[in-house]
Amino acid sequence: MATVSPSWNYTLRLPRDPRSPGVGRATLRAVLAAHDLSELTPTAELLAAELLTNAHRHTAQEYALRVLEVGGRLRVGVWDRDWRVPVGFEGDDRPVDLDAEGGRGLRLVRACSEGRGVSVLRDLGVSQGGKLLWVDCGAVE
Repeated sequence: MATVSPSWNYTLRLPRDPRSPGVGRATLRAVLAAHDLSELTPTAELLAAELLTNAHRHTAQEYALRVLEVGGRLRVGVWDRDWRVPVGFEGDDRPVDLDAEGGRGLRLVRACSEGRGVSVLRDLGVSQGGKLLWVDCGAVE
């Protein structure tokens, strides 16, 4: 008799603290190891680091890391309370200033993810508003 693995998801709420992106990455590594998905860790961690750092730098409140399996794919998302989607997330073809200290992270996200999307949550209430930026990182077998 074949068994079916139930889908799974994890959400980690993070305070606005400079250590939070690192805590999020460590949690992601632990979740992937627990699900025998360590081969996805390098890409998933890079993408999560960029999204977490972006949320930390550009919002003044808490944010959250989501890790889940969706349709056989590993999906990593970051929620924050600001509903504005960063310009570089959906596409930005402007040249990069090579001397700038920032501005490359979301290009890395676009280049390394297998899919990406955004859910804008303008209604307050259970969702608390804001947005969820998500990326697909590979097949979950």
